[in-house]
Amino acid sequence: MNFTDALKKRRAVRQYTQAAIERPEVEALINAAIEAPSAMNLQPWAFAVILGRENVDSYAMRAKAWLATHLSQLSSAAQRRLEQRIHEDPDFTLFYHAPALMLVLAKSSEAQDMEDCCLAAENLMLAARDRNLGTCWIGFARPWLNLPEVKAELGVPEEYRVVAPIVLGHPVTWPESHGRKPAEVFWIRPVQAEQPQLARVSEL
Repeated sequence: MNFTDALKKRRAVRQYTQAAIERPEVEALINAAIEAPSAMNLQPWAFAVILGRENVDSYAMRAKAWLATHLSQLSSAAQRRLEQRIHEDPDFTLFYHAPALMLVLAKSSEAQDMEDCCLAAENLMLAARDRNLGTCWIGFARPWLNLPEVKAELGVPEEYRVVAPIVLGHPVTWPESHGRKPAEVFWIRPVQAEQPQLARVSEL
């Protein structure tokens, strides 16, 4: 798949087959992620990986239970979205029964580090699409994953921050595109600086 195809055919996948994700596949995606640009080339990212559908489902259940009693940790729009999903499907699972969960971590809470990790996460998702693997960024899970006790359990240093929780697996089907709105673009016309008036020699 060429780059343009991977870019246009990437989808948020929420249905996965039973097929496992193997460690070499994850390592290949991480190698693609770390090719992302970063401010001053600091490369401020790290990664945590949970393999196995049962393991991922266990974390999904715990994260959902915590969120149900800590909705204030989410934005108002995210609260409504999560409540709607739980109401429509009480069995809704946060990580969609995916066989793998990858966490892109920032090594500090500096804004630029987190932005750089978003670039790495995009690389990872595009590389997954190139390998015919589906991904979905699960922003709902971030507050729970960033709890000190959860990071300690995962073996993640306390000062690190989970930026992008991304589930990974083989899609049951590829969702259709939702389309894209036309880009809003401001074409800037340079302002012509007023040229300084040079006095004639006779005026000096």
